[in-house]
Amino acid sequence: MDIFTEQTIQTQLRPLNGWIFKNNAIRKDFKFKDFAQALSFIVHVGIIAERYDHHPEIHNVYHNVTLRLTTHDYNGVTEKDIALATEIDKIWSDPPADNSSHGCHANSPVTGVD
Repeated sequence: MDIFTEQTIQTQLRPLNGWIFKNNAIRKDFKFKDFAQALSFIVHVGIIAERYDHHPEIHNVYHNVTLRLTTHDYNGVTEKDIALATEIDKIWSDPPADNSSHGCHANSPVTGVD
C-alpha cells in the first residue's frame, strides 16, 4: 500500500464533500441537531469502519462530530482513508428509502461544517 502525496490526496478529495487534508490525515467536521443524532451517526460510522477494518479517530462534543482518517501503519493517507471517507459521505448525504430519520442523513443533521 502506498502513501498518497498531497497532490494525489487533493485530487481524491475533490468528489468528496467537505473533507480537508491537514496534519497527515483527512478530516471532516459534522454538526447535528442534537447529541442523539450525533451519536447515531457515530454508530453508523463504526459499523462501516468495522466492515472496512479501518477505524477513524472520532471526536464528539454534544452535537458536533469530527472524524479524522489516516493509516497509522503507514503514517499517512492511503486508499483505505479515501474509501472510508467515501462511504461515510454516503450515509451523510443519502436519506433512507423510507425517509425515516436515523440522525446521519441529509434530512437529519443541521449541516456539514467544513
